[in-house]
Amino acid sequence: KLSGAYSLAIMSPRKLIGARDPLGFHPLVIGKRGNAYILASETAALNAVDAEFIRDVLPGEVVMINEDGIHSDTSLCQSKKARCIFEYIYFARPDTRIDGISVYNSRIMAGRILAQTHPVDADVVVGVPDSGNAAALVFALESGIPFGMAFVKNSYVGRTFIKPKQSMRVSSVRIKLNVLPEVVAGKRVVMIDDSIVRGTTSANLVKMLKKAGATEVHVRISSPPFLNPCYFGTDIPTGDQLIARHNTVEQIRDMIGADSLGYLAVDRLSDLVAGDDGYCDACFTGNYPIDPPKGNIRGEHDV
Repeated sequence: KLSGAYSLAIMSPRKLIGARDPLGFHPLVIGKRGNAYILASETAALNAVDAEFIRDVLPGEVVMINEDGIHSDTSLCQSKKARCIFEYIYFARPDTRIDGISVYNSRIMAGRILAQTHPVDADVVVGVPDSGNAAALVFALESGIPFGMAFVKNSYVGRTFIKPKQSMRVSSVRIKLNVLPEVVAGKRVVMIDDSIVRGTTSANLVKMLKKAGATEVHVRISSPPFLNPCYFGTDIPTGDQLIARHNTVEQIRDMIGADSLGYLAVDRLSDLVAGDDGYCDACFTGNYPIDPPKGNIRGEHDV
């Protein structure tokens, strides 16, 4: 018996099998191109190969696909769901839909909420690509502040917060993004990002903006403070590495060098998924949908 978060794709010469855990932590979709069926983690992957979206694999469902079509076993399906809210905030591409909910619309809503709850006088709003862009655009529209593309992204560098070593995370931020001084020099800047985990990325980005001539940098985060590790597929580190677990918002603001800092309120998370309460927010609240494993499950490595 498997317990935890999984989306599985198994291939054999004559069939394709897909399975999603009963809580539906992470997505799994079925597509079709011509006579060929496809299993993918996001609907955007289907678009990339010009395939037709058929449907989501249900939480708890096992599908077996052969020459006769799709065969479904829903005996493990249950009413309780715990979709990872961080898929909508960060992991998924904005052009993906997860269980019928647009990731882009989720990020648009985050930007609108931030503009309403954490307004600020500024000259330009910029997003940290890619997951911060949609929220930044709507923050700008809601606030009546111009939107700017201040960051140039190097597409060949992976995600920074999942790098295993601190030195790798710092260097990855510098290599991954560069700032256009033409957008921020002499201006009060609002920077929208998806999250602050260790604080490494945010501190470096604020420093880069100010070095490029920004007179003020106001940071707005489209998720609540990370307070707890994740055991269900997101490499959120142990609690002692989470900056928000040991510091107040004001202390974090000072540590990253921002002029102000505002987070999405945890009680507004459901607004990102159209009011659906079937999601996991344990990294923000500590309310794990199943008991987390005990002991050291990560092994030893240099952090």
